[in-house]
Amino acid sequence: MSAIDETHDRGRASWLESANGHCDFPIQNLPFGIFSGPDGPARPGVAIGDFVLDLSAASREGLLAEFPAGLFSAPTLNGLLAFGERRNLRRRLFTLLSDVGYQPKVEPLLRRINDVALQMPAAIGDYTDFYAGIHHAENVGRLFRPDNPLLPNYKHVPIGYHGRASSVRVSGHAVRRPNGQRKGEGEAPSFGPSTRLDYELELGIWIGAGNELGETIPIAEAPSHIAGFCLLNDWSARDIQAWEYQPLGPFLAKNFATTISPWIVTAEAMAPFRIAQSARPAGDPQPLAYLWDPGDQAAGALAIDFEVSLLTGRMRASHEQAFRLSRSQAHDLYWTPAQLVTHHASNGCNMNPGDLLGTGTISGSQDGQCGSLLEVTQGGRVPVKLPNGETRTFLEDGDEVLFHGRAHADGYASIGFGPCRGVIRPAP
Repeated sequence: MSAIDETHDRGRASWLESANGHCDFPIQNLPFGIFSGPDGPARPGVAIGDFVLDLSAASREGLLAEFPAGLFSAPTLNGLLAFGERRNLRRRLFTLLSDVGYQPKVEPLLRRINDVALQMPAAIGDYTDFYAGIHHAENVGRLFRPDNPLLPNYKHVPIGYHGRASSVRVSGHAVRRPNGQRKGEGEAPSFGPSTRLDYELELGIWIGAGNELGETIPIAEAPSHIAGFCLLNDWSARDIQAWEYQPLGPFLAKNFATTISPWIVTAEAMAPFRIAQSARPAGDPQPLAYLWDPGDQAAGALAIDFEVSLLTGRMRASHEQAFRLSRSQAHDLYWTPAQLVTHHASNGCNMNPGDLLGTGTISGSQDGQCGSLLEVTQGGRVPVKLPNGETRTFLEDGDEVLFHGRAHADGYASIGFGPCRGVIRPAP
């Protein structure tokens, strides 16, 4: 696992004033992204305060001479995710942005985040969505199987399915309501716009170094294959899903859109926020040996708080604040990120730099901690009442869903993930 070093020191500050105390991007974070603007093509950058440091320009100026220049000229971060010296790069960037002696050279290379367009951070070869949020699985299971909410395999094997990489988009991209087959009251299905459109709060896991086809990733080595994390909204059309998912699982109900936050918060930045995995309830099965590592159990979970908010079209027109729907925490996941990676490769499946894993919907065990509207409204039976008098059971056209995430630990500066948001547009 990544080590804690001087880059995590809460007492260190940047010469860039907006970085100090920034809710998402203090100098202790330094997440990577891809941006473009009028002054050049899409290229790598690092978020710092309200700005982006242009890594391509920094490399040309000789400020990153000890690292391969090709890492900073590519239009994606795939090469950087696989780069074995990310920790040294992080330490160099930390020095450039904290040592006032570098300010005259570095400051001209900064661009305001609000003045650039944030792009997809990596070329995603494959996207896999897991179902590791046990409280979500139980909540949804109770809606359909009150006497047996969890299927027998859930506590033995990380459940997942392969999603559609081509429809993953960064925060801010509009989401078109999907059409699909839905089963109504009669025997025959109908085709049309989804009427039960939902969000799913997830954590995205970016793969760095991969494995060869036929080779596995042992659980003790899995953390070294994780390059970073993002927020992820795996939009779901519940009515389409209910009709199509048996016997093979979700298809058109899921593959129409997935939204991610554009910044990759690196595994190195997350080092102070690793915590013990929550103890399994008494009577739960011990994971099989290939999924069990004492080190991963001691520090493989993550201390991240999440919030989900809703901004309707009417609220937006009236300049009202978004309404918070829920809060939850990453440590409520039943499986650690390392366990998900190890299981994914346990049959010899090859994983590649830039592959993306979703954890599955993250919900808590208490009221106000649900990661989807399906849970919040108990399957649409209990509408959400908004402050302006509107109600929602599922998402309507013009609604905007906003995710926020923040990692925290005593003695360390909190870091965030930036926005993950999307507005619903009418079906075609």
